[in-house]
Formats: sequence, structure tokens, C-alpha cells
Amino acid sequence: MRLRLPGGTPAVPAPVAAGEVVARGDAVSAERGGRRVVDGVDLAVHAGEVVALVGPNGAGKSTLLSLMAGDLRPAAGRVVIDGRDVAAWSPPELAVRRAVLPQRHTLSFPFTVADVVAMGRTPWAGTDAEDGDEAAIAEAMRATDVEEFADRPFTALSGGEQARVALARVLAQGTGFLLLDEPTAALDLHHQELVLGVARRRARAGTGVLVVLHDLGLAAAHADRIVVLSRGAVAAAGTPHEVLTEDLLTDVYRHPIEVIPHPRTGTPLVIPRR
Repeated sequence: MRLRLPGGTPAVPAPVAAGEVVARGDAVSAERGGRRVVDGVDLAVHAGEVVALVGPNGAGKSTLLSLMAGDLRPAAGRVVIDGRDVAAWSPPELAVRRAVLPQRHTLSFPFTVADVVAMGRTPWAGTDAEDGDEAAIAEAMRATDVEEFADRPFTALSGGEQARVALARVLAQGTGFLLLDEPTAALDLHHQELVLGVARRRARAGTGVLVVLHDLGLAAAHADRIVVLSRGAVAAAGTPHEVLTEDLLTDVYRHPIEVIPHPRTGTPLVIPRR
């Protein structure tokens, strides 16, 4: 399947060195239904790191992800991707710089799994990177463990299988900034670890990864930095050990929380006090 985005052929972006900022939000705010759901947030994502957004329901995690992706225009502040205000990029230029995995994965037509993953390569049509389409598609399908049902209709898959195929499409897009909104929500334990392992490997290869997670244990195990949101604002940001403290989490989640070190790795384990 060969598609092409409207707006012309984009120039292939230059590689970004490890540690450089791939995207940042400067005092960004957003409103929904007349209510401010993200309020003056500063956030930067660097090449080579996984940043997890965590917080209770309604904290503004998915809205902030949409702002950082350029899918939602901020009510105040600005978002910069690849050194340029996100509003200045055309859709094709933005699509070769960032890839977004939304929470919901819906298709109206019974495309095969292979076709859905191949859609991730659409932004590169007409560029020199198009030569790498087949390799990128194959690697994305292998990494997400969906090769065995490549010829099955996407609509015939379980929710967890669809989630992995949607992730494969995003991985095949091959951008330097990856935004994942609750990528583990529909997955079993094995595939949760698989998906976040893929995110970690992409980060080690130089991609900046921003991921929304509800499971604080997964965030502690896989993120380099964690940003805790509460009522649309940043309550804390830093390494898992800096951020995942009993007092902070008890206050943010409004439930008594215990944090204990894993007996083998020392990674914080977050447990509701019962």
C-alpha cells in the first residue's frame, strides 16, 4: 500500500545528537470545555531518553501529550519540535519529525495488519528514506510480535493485538520523537514489558520518547525521568527515585501510598496502603 500525505514531499530532518532537545513545551496551557486542563507546564524531551507522564485521572496527561505532538494548539505558551515552533511545520514536515500513538485504535476498513504497519511509512514517500520502507516495516512488526498475523484483517484482532499493531505502525514511521499515550493499557504482563522494552531500545538508539503511563511500577522500571501531573500542573519532575516518594504520591493520588525498593534492583515499587 503506497499513500502520500498532502502538502508536498518533506525534507528529511537532520540527525539529532544524544542529549539534545528534540521537543519542548514552554509554559503551555490548554482548555477543554472552558476549563484549564493543562496550566503553564514546562517540559523538555531529549534525544536518548524516556520521559513518563504520570498522574491521576483528569490530571492532564493525554492533553499535554497532544500539545507536545502538535495535535492540539495551546491556549498559552508554545511547543517547539526540532528547533521550530510546531505551528510552523507543515503536516508532512511534522510527520517525519514525530510519531504519535493515541489511546484508541480505530479503522473503518478491514486493512491487513501488514497494510496498517506500512501506513507508518507514508510520510517518507518521495524522500530518500523511502528506500528503507521494507526494512522499517519488518523490524517494527518483529519488535511488537505481530509478524504471525501479518495477513489478518486489523478489525479481526483482539484489543491487545490491535494495540501492538498500532505501535508497530508508529515505530515504522521512524521519527526522532515518539509520543505514546497509554501504550500498555490493553496488554498482558509479557507484552507490557515488550512494548516498554521497545521504547527503551528506541531511546538508546537516539529517539526521544514521551509516554503516558498509569502503572507507576512500569514508569519506575523503564523511564529515565518521570513528570507527575496534578490538576494540570507539574507536581514533580526528576528521576524515579527523586519523584516516587510516599508523601508526594499520597498527596497527588489522594490515597495512602507505600514506596519500597525492589530487593534485587532497588527500583521503587509503588503500593497502595491497604
